[in-house]
Amino acid sequence: MKLGLAQLNLTVGDIVGNSAMLLQAAHDAHAAGADLLLTPEMSICGYPAEDLVLRRDFCDACQRALHTLAQAAPPELALIVGFPERTELGLFNAAALIRNGQVEAIYRKHHLPNHSVFDEKRIFDSGCTACVFECGGLRFGLNICGDIWDPGPAAWAAAAGAQCLLVPNASPYHLNKQAARYRVAEARVDEAGLPIIYLNLVGGQDELVFDGASFAMDKFGQIAAQCPAWQADLYYLEIDDHGVVSGPAVELQSSEADVYAALTLAVRDYTNKNGFKGVHLGLSGGIDSALTLALAVDALGADKVHAVMMPSEFTADMSVEDARDMARRLSVRYSEIAIKPVYDAFVAQLAGEFAGLPLDVTEENLQARTRGTLLMALSNKFGSLVLTTGNKSEMATGYATLYGDMAGGFAVLKDVPKTLVYRLANYRNSLSAVIPQRIIDRPPSAELRANQTDQDSLPPYDELDAILAAYVERDLSLNEIVAQGYRVDTVVRVMRLVDRAEYKRRQTPPGPRITSRNFGKDRRYPITCKYRPEGVLP
Repeated sequence: MKLGLAQLNLTVGDIVGNSAMLLQAAHDAHAAGADLLLTPEMSICGYPAEDLVLRRDFCDACQRALHTLAQAAPPELALIVGFPERTELGLFNAAALIRNGQVEAIYRKHHLPNHSVFDEKRIFDSGCTACVFECGGLRFGLNICGDIWDPGPAAWAAAAGAQCLLVPNASPYHLNKQAARYRVAEARVDEAGLPIIYLNLVGGQDELVFDGASFAMDKFGQIAAQCPAWQADLYYLEIDDHGVVSGPAVELQSSEADVYAALTLAVRDYTNKNGFKGVHLGLSGGIDSALTLALAVDALGADKVHAVMMPSEFTADMSVEDARDMARRLSVRYSEIAIKPVYDAFVAQLAGEFAGLPLDVTEENLQARTRGTLLMALSNKFGSLVLTTGNKSEMATGYATLYGDMAGGFAVLKDVPKTLVYRLANYRNSLSAVIPQRIIDRPPSAELRANQTDQDSLPPYDELDAILAAYVERDLSLNEIVAQGYRVDTVVRVMRLVDRAEYKRRQTPPGPRITSRNFGKDRRYPITCKYRPEGVLP
């Protein structure tokens, strides 16, 4: 029998648009000779719909769309569609089997993830029964996403007579996620003895990015088919009478290519799905804004991108030269708006309040805030989205200015450590040299005072990022991090910077999650907090 995988890019809340996409996929799959079509988790409403599913009117609209789809889909095709099901028993993350114009069966997700970026237990109730159905001479069991991450549901499907397990997913991407999915699937194959068909969503949704990369694993734990990552399309598997699966065999990309694709897709979907006419960003001549510009152009096209250089008296000539050079290479609209007249006006207005006080970081931050004000004015006037350019290392340590370089609508590099920024820049240049090499080679600087470099305020980035990964992503203690070979005073300093910057991070724009623990949905720490890890002084 022929099974279709609808690896689709759906939009949360777009019930009409999602339903139209599902119906088109059903007709296409039927025309291609498929007996069964699998669509992603919550495909009617998109994922994660979060508190939308707590609204009765929203669930009712999804239910109506489900029955409309059942009547309009090719009757001979078996179609699996995800939706929020509200009944007298509770609210469920469900998948429906549609066939012959009817909803033939419904499976309710058993294991509701409640960690990391997931809080499904806050919203949904758990199902408790298996769902097995026949199609094309084979008996298929259903699990949904988190069901296969723990023992139980896969074995229950096998006990109910399933010969093959179908798993619709909305599994968000982070570095090395596909390897984790393979390990989980292997464990379920060992447990249940069934081949697994794993279908995943594609697309950007606020802070989450879904990579697709759907696959099939045979009953021996070997990959029998692998679909591309980052591409929304229909893919087809052949399954024989013994449950042997064959299909696409795509080699997945390097980690740098994966992250670059994730960020590009995130920019494209956030911009387009939210109705912005285009984007603009401050192009400083530094590596963060250079990478952000390259991502924006690759995501949206040069005609949708406006780069703005806003020089000050501390901006090096090479910064302006490199910004102009990169704008030419990418053929984007480019403007130069000097900030000195605006900055001087601010200083003049504050002169009375600041009388007798020395220059300090206040004046540095005022320059950044002048730039942020100009960018937001452009956003208001032209209906475009401001892309901020700060990276994860800066967000972690608070090396950023509230209402300055943090002002904007989408923080593209928010979860990208500085060392990875360099790797991504080199990766992009390996495709075509759009980032001037001098930008990559020169020491990074905020250029808010004379002869400034980032390392005046921060440890070297290779050391900083390793400590941040240990403290932020793995919750290691001071002693555990020091045991890895780092100086105790450096670790204490970094930990203190991270803790003190929590209030800033709460005010950053959303940005795509590409590590296993981002600032936002993942890591939730109090702002007002007196706890200090052992060995860290106030």
